[in-house]
Amino acid sequence: MANTALDFKHRYLAGAAGAPTLLLLHGTGGDENDLLGLGQTLLPGAGLLSPRGKVMEGASPRFFRRLAAGVFDLEDLRLRTDELAEFITSGAGQYGFDPARVIAVGYSNGANIAASLLLRHPGALSAAVLLHAMTPFVPETPPALDGTPVLITAGRVDPMVPAANVEQLARILNDSGADVSLRWSPGGHGLTEAEVDAATQWLAAL
Repeated sequence: MANTALDFKHRYLAGAAGAPTLLLLHGTGGDENDLLGLGQTLLPGAGLLSPRGKVMEGASPRFFRRLAAGVFDLEDLRLRTDELAEFITSGAGQYGFDPARVIAVGYSNGANIAASLLLRHPGALSAAVLLHAMTPFVPETPPALDGTPVLITAGRVDPMVPAANVEQLARILNDSGADVSLRWSPGGHGLTEAEVDAATQWLAAL
């Protein structure tokens, strides 16, 4: 576990030569170790950069504050998204990976800040896998995502993320020029084996 100038506790596992780096973003209550195994499954040989969210909700790390379930502190979200963009740049300098080949893989709260990163810093990610994400905010002006591949997976009966909100996120990203794939599962908020398989196949095809 290491720190950067921005003081993100994180793990970094170097990838094979020329491989992209997965930015692994955990859900509420997770940490920098949670998604390492998932990252190795999704894209074998990729580098793995996995920060721990710096905001505490009780004893649970998160990547940004929320005011209530599904209600985000937008000013804190802006600040934390900007910090995460700087963390990618800092990590590339520290570890030597290509900052132009960073793919976010986020679950729940981590997927939400990954979506925010796409909308606030459209050049920061080469692709993104958003597992059970919500719309983080509605941009005043659509960013230029210029064909950035984005996979969104969602559950039809997710009690935390309404289907209409997922569809709004897909629409915002599409309107911003992203190449969006939306995959529905019949389940709730938990990550399923079928979603992992779909994400693995999607990443392999990039």
